[in-house]
Amino acid sequence: MLHILYFVHDLADPAVRRRVLMLQAGGALVTLAGFRRDDNALAAIHGIEPIELGKTKDAQFGQRITAIAKSAMKLRSALRSVARPDVIIGRNLEMLALADRAKSIFGGDMPVVYECLDIHRLLLRDDLLGGALRGAERHFGAGAALLITSSPAFVERYFRPRSGLKLPFMLLENKVLSIETAAREVAPMARPPAGGKPWKIGWFGALRCRKSLALLDEFSRRMDGRFEIVLRGRPARSEFADFDGFVRDAPFMNFAGAYRNPEDLSTIYNDVQFSWAIDFFEEGLNSSWLLPNRLYEGGLYGAVPIAVDGTETARFLTTRRIGLALEKPDADHLVALLGAMDEQHYLAAFNAVAAQDRKQWMIDRADCHGLVHRLAALTRSNEQSIDVKALPQLHRNRGGLQ
Repeated sequence: MLHILYFVHDLADPAVRRRVLMLQAGGALVTLAGFRRDDNALAAIHGIEPIELGKTKDAQFGQRITAIAKSAMKLRSALRSVARPDVIIGRNLEMLALADRAKSIFGGDMPVVYECLDIHRLLLRDDLLGGALRGAERHFGAGAALLITSSPAFVERYFRPRSGLKLPFMLLENKVLSIETAAREVAPMARPPAGGKPWKIGWFGALRCRKSLALLDEFSRRMDGRFEIVLRGRPARSEFADFDGFVRDAPFMNFAGAYRNPEDLSTIYNDVQFSWAIDFFEEGLNSSWLLPNRLYEGGLYGAVPIAVDGTETARFLTTRRIGLALEKPDADHLVALLGAMDEQHYLAAFNAVAAQDRKQWMIDRADCHGLVHRLAALTRSNEQSIDVKALPQLHRNRGGLQ
């Protein structure tokens, strides 16, 4: 059984839970180590007691760097009861540094994998700080065996032209983990609102975008209750002056709390007609390049995705001729896009999404085995790099993991 030591930046992140479950479903033994930013019982993983390396704070880069440095000095002690792993994964740059340190502690030649699912804005700066961080990434990533990332645009816009890393990569999209349910068993049903009820737009997951919150509030006010905004997930409260107060004062918006992923996805997406697949958190940079979890979640359960023109998400939808594209990110254009919505227009948009191959949105047990097999292969031979020219083919491929 492949033993994976997995370093993560936030043990309370539901996406971390999903990745661990995926590795386990693929037949791997996972030792989880990382930092905690807050408490989230819904992110707990049955049978795994993580190695907690400390606490970090969201949006406080200096504090996180200090915590990483302290942890690196104590890492030998923290790992004293851990058996020698076959593969070490570092989830983002900070954890890559600890993965590199762990490899030296174990004194082996086990491969290190760099998992990078977001490009932090500091890495994209043209000043001394940005250069220093890219230098650190090149230093800690130089000996890595594989880069795992979730969007072709990350490779096209950052890793290939700017990072300086020369690594083979694996495109692992943020699809829904569906171990027990076969693709043929997921059959979304149209759900136009009953007479007099509002249309619902769901914004689910990591809620960190002030611009989206303000835009959706203004739009729903202008529509005078014809549209309701449903928020679920984990608000990044450091990004909002008063998230709870804002939502409380918004007449057509409600926050329904956290949820389990993937267990609760069917329930929460079947409660809405549209999925907000837009993020302006790092507008023009990471937010324009990512393919968010909610894109795949909503697609699987038939929620019509809303994207903004010029983003990787919009490109994804355009190639499949599905979803709705917002020309400009303001309330006027959102009113123009959705204001005349009726059952006929909704059903046409829903049917286009529902007609897509379910495998495009989900990861099944065979995919999990494929991932673990790919990681196991790193222990036997060096991987060959995938030519970036193959990205469009990878991007369109619907046959599971890339």
